[in-house]
Amino acid sequence: MEQGWDDGLIARRANDRAVYDDPGADGDTAGGDCAHVPIGGTYGGTLKDRLDALRDLVGLSATRLEPATLAEAGRVLDEASARRRLSSRHTVVAIAGATGSGKSTLINALAGVPVSETGLRRPTTAAPIACTWSEGAAGLLDRLAIPGRLRRRPLAGGDGDEALQGLVLVDLPDHDSALTAHRAQVDRILGLVDAVIWVVDPEKYADAALHERYLRPLAGHADVSFVVLNQIDRLPGDAAHQVLDDLRRLLDEDGMALGEHGEPGATVLAVSALTGEGVAELRELLGAFVQDRTAAALRLSADVDAAALRLRPVYVGLGRPGLGERSQEHFGARLAVAVGATAAGEAAEREWRRNAGRACGTPWLRLWRWYERLRTPGGGESAEMPPAEDELTARQRVEQAVRVVADEAAHGLPAPWAQAVREAAVRGARGLPEALDELAVQAREPKSGKRPPLPAWWPVAVLMQASMTLLQIFGALWLVGQIIGVLSPGLLPPVLVMLAGIVGGPLVEWACAAAARGPAHRYGQETERRLREAAASCGRAMVLDPIAAELMRYREVRQQYATVSGRRLRTG
Repeated sequence: MEQGWDDGLIARRANDRAVYDDPGADGDTAGGDCAHVPIGGTYGGTLKDRLDALRDLVGLSATRLEPATLAEAGRVLDEASARRRLSSRHTVVAIAGATGSGKSTLINALAGVPVSETGLRRPTTAAPIACTWSEGAAGLLDRLAIPGRLRRRPLAGGDGDEALQGLVLVDLPDHDSALTAHRAQVDRILGLVDAVIWVVDPEKYADAALHERYLRPLAGHADVSFVVLNQIDRLPGDAAHQVLDDLRRLLDEDGMALGEHGEPGATVLAVSALTGEGVAELRELLGAFVQDRTAAALRLSADVDAAALRLRPVYVGLGRPGLGERSQEHFGARLAVAVGATAAGEAAEREWRRNAGRACGTPWLRLWRWYERLRTPGGGESAEMPPAEDELTARQRVEQAVRVVADEAAHGLPAPWAQAVREAAVRGARGLPEALDELAVQAREPKSGKRPPLPAWWPVAVLMQASMTLLQIFGALWLVGQIIGVLSPGLLPPVLVMLAGIVGGPLVEWACAAAARGPAHRYGQETERRLREAAASCGRAMVLDPIAAELMRYREVRQQYATVSGRRLRTG
């Protein structure tokens, strides 16, 4: 193969900074308040395994998938690295809402002092404003690109509620603002915070833009989502409960799990930031959420889930892809047909029988054949030339065999990996016809330097044929001696001797021809078998092995994807 197994991955592993492991002495301990608030943390357990698998998955897939396909996974890895290097004792929570939803009033109620400007002018919040309940969050705020002039502290002169120690609350611009810059700010920060409080009001809680653009795509982030129905003081009687139930119904339709009865999911509650109703409950829930210090890991785990869902079409196919024994056998059989293994075996069988006839035939018949060869123009026996349509290697048959086995191996694979399998087969098959041609030439070469094996009866047959010839010669000399008067006359004995030699020679030749059929057939079959095995071995080395390497690579990435997605996938 032209590309190595670890192309794109070895370099990543060599340069990897182990951003998901315990940093140890990584230099993040600098700073005046680091002794009080440790910087950074570790991702342990399942999340660490999933991040490691995602990193390996991106490395293994870098040469097989388009960069745009892996962009989201790369972003998640970068954000995981960046968030790990920052304070693990702080939880960044964004307050998002539509124009007039009262989110700025809500953050002021939580802080106990005016943090964000409120009023009738819309939009009120033009830039993100952060409120921190403890020291050590500067790095997090720098990551959010919130300038120092927009950073606030609750209850001037104190640290605020003890339960909210470690909370970083960010008031976002209106997500439905008419200004594109405001919406861009919202989208950017939503991708960086640990959790989100969605503030809705009785008028816009069912707004399609909110549900389709934010809540539905972020349904997988339910564990780090709060949905707060604000301004319930404007609703008469039990209307607040009806609106809250309808809001839960809409969230369920969005696919967002609701954290009810102790189940994980989004927290939904009703408040009035103006009168303070429900604010204490929200503050208590936020305090427990912050003190748990799992928000960053939950958010990152949800990001990994979302990235895995997007990558599923390129890693999970239908069926059980692979290259079975039957496909390999059929491929070898097609190459054997293309290389002419059967014809080579038949030619070897005829050659063996010809050699047997020459060795065991009568001398007079061999003399006659020699005379016929002299009379034939050009001399010698005419070589058997294969017809034009039966060339040494039928290239079209080879190409067809490669296409068929590649399609069988790629069946059920996702499109990028199926294409990689086909490309590996095509690359490997570039020199296959020439290699098969060489095998065919070696099989059909008349002067291969190795004569066919001789059976045990062959020398006996040659000796018998020589004896029959000697009998003919002896009988002829006997008659000549009688004719010239050297020997006593007697016609019958020399005639019988000559007749025995004349009849015995063809009989020996016929018997040898009959006896040669079995060994000749076996020799032809052995020649065909060797050529078939050589063609199959050549095809396996040049085509099947690269295909198998791609399939093994796919199985590896699929296993990594199973770890990333947190599911157990069947691998083919």
